[in-house]
Amino acid sequence: MKQLVSLDWLEKNIDKVKILDASWHLPNSERNAEEEFKTNHIKNSIFFDIDKYSNQDSPLPHMLPSKNDWEKIVANLGIKNSDHIIVYDNSDVFSACRVWYMFIYFGHNPDLISVLNGNFNKWLSEKKPVSKEIIKVTKTKYKASEESSLVITKDQINKNIKNNKFQLVDARGEKRFLGLEPEPRKGMKSGHIEGSKNLPFQLLINKDRSFKKKEELIDIFKVRKISTSKDIAFSCGSGITACILGLANSLITDKKPKIYDGSWAEYGLKNNENFN
Repeated sequence: MKQLVSLDWLEKNIDKVKILDASWHLPNSERNAEEEFKTNHIKNSIFFDIDKYSNQDSPLPHMLPSKNDWEKIVANLGIKNSDHIIVYDNSDVFSACRVWYMFIYFGHNPDLISVLNGNFNKWLSEKKPVSKEIIKVTKTKYKASEESSLVITKDQINKNIKNNKFQLVDARGEKRFLGLEPEPRKGMKSGHIEGSKNLPFQLLINKDRSFKKKEELIDIFKVRKISTSKDIAFSCGSGITACILGLANSLITDKKPKIYDGSWAEYGLKNNENFN
């Protein structure tokens, strides 16, 4: 798997790859990712709207779309199955990893979907090529296949509390995990799923949104008593930052990430009694 590419690598290959800006902001941030994209972005990039390109029939935020919808979304972005896709973002939340996960779940060659190892601000600081041009895309025919084992359901989460078949690791901040601060979404309980471990995603990345070195990641997982030799699933507030943990684990083990797609947005609903 080619999980990460450097800024220098992308600059050299900027005309040979498809580049997606996957910027996404928390609902209370008062930032508009698409408007920011229109003002400035990495040259040749296309905006990927995480909210719009999710399951529009689900009451939960940005759940995975259907296979047919995904094929239409990717085809309309002008992406082919043979394209190498590079994803980056310009967000406080490292949302590029969510799009990396989506492509892997829907069967894109794992060697042909990578996250830029550093955010847009790092790209700007290194004076790499930017543009405000919205490029024209030519619709393609894209074929997807679902790897359903990469999604964990609420039912599997509840069974796992009893049989402990996999480790569940929560990417939210410690205070949210411990229920010491409220959730950013309305109607949510505070706390965490019984038996889950906490690994705040911020610990895995540097300020410029580059990942820490593999040896550092291994140490962080050890300190949190997370065994990379055992099955792991990742959760968070709504399925986005869990994918940062999924990518970090993939850097350590080369395993594809397993994500509880509903995450706390589903499990922590106030009408759901299964919480800790």
